[in-house]
Amino acid sequence: MQAWGMAVVTLAMLMVATVDAKIYERCDLAMKLEKAGLNGFRGYSIGDWLCMAHYESGFDTSFVDHNPDGSSEYGIFQLNSAWWCDNGVTPTQNLCHMECHDLLNRHILDDVLCAKQVVSSQNGMNAWDSWTRHCAGHDLSEWLKGCNLYVKPNAKKVNSGSQR
Repeated sequence: MQAWGMAVVTLAMLMVATVDAKIYERCDLAMKLEKAGLNGFRGYSIGDWLCMAHYESGFDTSFVDHNPDGSSEYGIFQLNSAWWCDNGVTPTQNLCHMECHDLLNRHILDDVLCAKQVVSSQNGMNAWDSWTRHCAGHDLSEWLKGCNLYVKPNAKKVNSGSQR
């Protein structure tokens, strides 16, 4: 009977996360990111952030990806449980001092604050392999087309290894 209760609680938690999740439209997300202070943060444009989030999660706040090493990546920016958040399973540094499930809802300010920590590390946006493969060194102006945002130019970017 106790196992049944645990299954019901787990299912209820998953339903709450799913109900509160959101797949953002590109321009809607661009405005949220701009409002949260990511336009020009550490020399990266909103185009950098949109491109990375697209390839990481498809702008889906509820996306979770499981890695061969046992860690998982959470939310719109796919923040790794070994480094940035605590999923209660993976040994973690928990550098953002948060629970991973908090990254799975439509409220992305906590995701943004953690992503700012990632980008402030020595790796910059190179911490996301998808940014390195798909966004770095590319014209990212298309990501903002039709969004009516003023984009700060990319002032500086750190080039280094990966640690997301």
